[in-house]
Amino acid sequence: MAAMTSSARPLLNRRLAEFGTTIFAEMSALALRTGAVNLGQGFPDTDGPEQVREAAVRALRDGRGNQYPPGPGVPELRTAIAAHQERHYGITLDPDREVLVTAGATEAIAASLLALVEPGDEVVAFEPYYDSYAACIAMAGGTRVPVTLRPHDGAFRLDLDELRAAITPRTRLLLINTPHNPTGTVLSRAELTAIAELAVERDLLVVTDEVYEHLTYDDAEHVPLATLPGMRERTVTIGSAGKTFSFTGWKVGWVTAAPDLVGAVRTAKQFLTYVSAGPFQYAVAEALALPDSYFDGFRADMTAKRDLLTTGLTDAGFTVFRPRGTYFVTTDIRPLGFDDGFAFCRALPERCGVVAIPNAVFYDDREAGAPFVRFAFCKRDDVLSDAVGRLKQL
Repeated sequence: MAAMTSSARPLLNRRLAEFGTTIFAEMSALALRTGAVNLGQGFPDTDGPEQVREAAVRALRDGRGNQYPPGPGVPELRTAIAAHQERHYGITLDPDREVLVTAGATEAIAASLLALVEPGDEVVAFEPYYDSYAACIAMAGGTRVPVTLRPHDGAFRLDLDELRAAITPRTRLLLINTPHNPTGTVLSRAELTAIAELAVERDLLVVTDEVYEHLTYDDAEHVPLATLPGMRERTVTIGSAGKTFSFTGWKVGWVTAAPDLVGAVRTAKQFLTYVSAGPFQYAVAEALALPDSYFDGFRADMTAKRDLLTTGLTDAGFTVFRPRGTYFVTTDIRPLGFDDGFAFCRALPERCGVVAIPNAVFYDDREAGAPFVRFAFCKRDDVLSDAVGRLKQL
């Protein structure tokens, strides 16, 4: 029997009307249908460290986390997150008051924006942006104000004057992502210092998505915004186990911030998933304590994968923006005779058996993103080599 509906009003909340099926679902389905190599969605095709996986198995067998874990996260993980921040960045946190475990970074973003943004507030975000940013700002009733990272000298750059001009009396929050998905840009200490000074001057809150913190390359340095003067009390920092340990399906993320900010985010989070990933939380606690050799080896392995794919893309005729962070590489398709990333990506599986993502989905200004296409290199070397061979057909 058909549901009774009002013809005058669509079923979908108008705040979400612009958001349909994600491009990741579309392109992954296309990969399955065509048998193409999927370099679209950013998930590894191998698991992380065996000892971390075994820690999850051990927690399951020992009955740790099989029932509801504590709302803020299990104490072992909150303590491990605080120790990680102290060890790597010199940030001292109270595990009980300044750490909140979430269902991945995606929930951390949603809970932070739902907690801190009210209808009419403006949220400034760098464009191109991870697609959940726009949806979460919309669900909170906020207005997103994009500041576009533009290609210059082989990388995507932030214009600090443009950022300053975007801030109005209605601006509530800056949403920062570094290392940046999808461009691979890593904001410098000087750029972040300027952002921090602007946030203090205008009395703005900042949510900073740092899930790729351990994936920086060459001479790039990850600088947590919360370490800069005046930022500790106004910054919500988001981290994730999925990107650092290659267990994206576990969905274990976290928020660290001053107690009042964590308290606000926790209020929203408790009505989203409530709790999640009980046994995996114990495993991630052990993962965060892995020696420096793990993090160094992981970075070196991803650097080699980046180099393999960027070299292949260059040889295939793309203009390549060599990433200094994340596990994505952005390319310009215009040297190949194309200027529409959507059409290019939808045709690519049939043309040469590879799937990628059109960057335009990450822009409000679709024209600005039209000629750019993103590839993921967090795959096995043999998969990347296969993809490179296929792309040579272009």
